[in-house]
Amino acid sequence: MEADGTAGMKKNITSSFRSCQAVEIFSTAFLFISRAHEKGIKRFKPLSAFHHGLHVSYDLYNQIMFMLTAHADFTLINGSGEFFINDIKAETLTQVLSKMLNTEIAHADFQTKQLHGGTVGDVQLVSGNAKTADGGTLPYKIVVKTQKKWERYGDPQSWRREYDFYISNFGALFSESFRWPQCYHAEMSEEENETQIWMEYIEGISGLDLTGDMYEHAAEGLGRFQGQLYAEQPAFLQNMTNLSKVDYMKNFYFHYRSWNRVYDYIRSDDCEIPKHICNMLIEIDASADEIINRIEKLPIVLCHRDFWVTNLIYTDGKITLIDWDTTGWGYLGEDMASLIADEADIEHMVEYYHRCIPAYYKGFSEYADISHIADNCIYEMILLMFGYRLVEWYMDAASGNKLQETNDERTLHLLTLQKIFEMRNEQ
Repeated sequence: MEADGTAGMKKNITSSFRSCQAVEIFSTAFLFISRAHEKGIKRFKPLSAFHHGLHVSYDLYNQIMFMLTAHADFTLINGSGEFFINDIKAETLTQVLSKMLNTEIAHADFQTKQLHGGTVGDVQLVSGNAKTADGGTLPYKIVVKTQKKWERYGDPQSWRREYDFYISNFGALFSESFRWPQCYHAEMSEEENETQIWMEYIEGISGLDLTGDMYEHAAEGLGRFQGQLYAEQPAFLQNMTNLSKVDYMKNFYFHYRSWNRVYDYIRSDDCEIPKHICNMLIEIDASADEIINRIEKLPIVLCHRDFWVTNLIYTDGKITLIDWDTTGWGYLGEDMASLIADEADIEHMVEYYHRCIPAYYKGFSEYADISHIADNCIYEMILLMFGYRLVEWYMDAASGNKLQETNDERTLHLLTLQKIFEMRNEQ
């Protein structure tokens, strides 16, 4: 696709349909699609649009769905029957590819694939063939991340933080072995309510496919990165105003603890979580003020705050870290709590706890002396950050409609809590 906007979209798609009835139905549906596009709505369901006042046979509906799926203007989201309206401008695409491929690009075709993960934005893999000014053809892959304005609890400006980082000098702080994806273009809408970032597509090992050595490598790399920033105190970083606050973890914990749904559940007779796990969480509540006082004596460092396995990509001995929208000031070790407990590798969770923390401290110690720190508080951070969240996830799974998936999820969350309990016994 090389045309921009909904007008070009309609022309491209209607020319693809072989059935006159399909064109008529699409024209009706297009009215709703274009209105959604004008309002900034990026998703729609053809089923509701195509049935608006018209009879559509099953075969014809399938034909229309096939045409939309095959067309570059739309991306089918996870087979759900819902489509994402691609908002990719030909001018921006050629500009970005010229920079990425280091040659002048005349035009490019493309197709998109929705990428999934922890992010709250729309992330798409854009791929195709680019035609160079001298007549050559180059294949490419690039990621475009679109983030609309929204307010995260306790961190209302997080929606634009990754954009703010990418237009700053932050990228210069990384090393070859520990870095983020290179950005080729970043823009903010005129209304300042949406960002779009075009960045490098990274291939590698991620998620629960990471091995223990890779976990350890990531922990040491993060420690080294944080240690260098702690020692050097870059002026521009100190002057950045859009960073999450140092007390974010504390406020996050107290917010969860004030929620009667989870607080009362672990104290109720109806609670199905084993008693020793409930007591572990209740004891943390009783000691919270003392624990937080200990944590606040630790060095303040720049925390990623979403340092879990899905955001880590391991490639040839190098770590690439994605999704920087929650980044801000926090305490030494906060990110280790996420690495160990956030959707953890249950089988190796306790092992990784014992492997990753020394590796993290080793990396940090290359730049700053922390030999005086005898109490790293990482176990307590795990409970503050994930104790009540795991209870919530367990309760939410119990209300699911699919019995097998529900049981599997509940078991996973219980096992994670059990592993945290086992860590305490090995302290």
